[in-house]
Amino acid sequence: MVKTSVENPTLKTTRVDPAHAHRPRRVGLIAGWGDYPLVVARAMRSRGLYTCCLGVIGHADPRLAEVCDNFRWIGMARCGRAIRYFKRHGITEATTAGKIFKVRLFRRGGWLRHLPDLRTIRMFIPHFWTRRKDCKDDTLLNAVVDEFASEGIHFGPATDYAPELLVGQGRLTRRKPSENQLKDIEFGWRIAKELGRLDVGQSVAVKNQAVLALEAIEGTDQCIRRAGTLCPSGGFTVVKTAKPQQDMRFDVPTVGMKTLKTMVEAGGRVLAVEADRTIVLDRRELVDFADRKGLIIVAMVRGQLGRVRETHHKTSA
Repeated sequence: MVKTSVENPTLKTTRVDPAHAHRPRRVGLIAGWGDYPLVVARAMRSRGLYTCCLGVIGHADPRLAEVCDNFRWIGMARCGRAIRYFKRHGITEATTAGKIFKVRLFRRGGWLRHLPDLRTIRMFIPHFWTRRKDCKDDTLLNAVVDEFASEGIHFGPATDYAPELLVGQGRLTRRKPSENQLKDIEFGWRIAKELGRLDVGQSVAVKNQAVLALEAIEGTDQCIRRAGTLCPSGGFTVVKTAKPQQDMRFDVPTVGMKTLKTMVEAGGRVLAVEADRTIVLDRRELVDFADRKGLIIVAMVRGQLGRVRETHHKTSA
């Protein structure tokens, strides 16, 4: 495409690169473990966004390099490098998707193994060394997003790019919870919400209104496995909810096939999640698997648990 001056045709012509004439909107993605980052990256591509992705080493799926427009591997403790990468590519809006295994930072020599850069060290000194601040998930994640925001890079919820992943209220499976299972759900709901309020975890496993296992730093799958060890007869219920103060930009409750396979191995029977605040991956495959294995999955809003008996989700999503 050639641009000339009508007023002065003797002026030297300039060439305008067609690629920049209608430059697509650019979005940054920091990808952790699991399929969720892949789903988000594909949703971004389908919306015509130019995606610059940083895959966390030891967490992210290598297939992201095939889906994203620009991809780089990044260490878990290299915030300075991540900021420079996004700025170099003109990123001002970004999001995160996928789990980060924080437990690795508490292994012997954990921080040294991840070779933090100077910016990360300065950012986390109050948390890990001087102990002036705690190391709760929300505290650490807010420290990270505030550091990016100081450079003009602002994080939003990944579900803004794939809102269809949030499950609506109702029963997903053919089987319904029994009255005793509904009591366990209501009991577990209160416990899970209190865990979230304290920013400890999202999930609790219960049976006969007794707590079998609580999720902490180890994650939901390990919580389910521990419940199975402590309750070899099986038949327990897992409740997973958002925190009362849930920031939808990160650590949104997520369930997928791995969660259900872990439940089957451990002997769990019911999975209850919070409607409109929980991400369900591969929903059709997940529901088909649950029906074959005799599992029950419900999504609910506190105070409206009774509607679970009447509502059955279609699995076209």
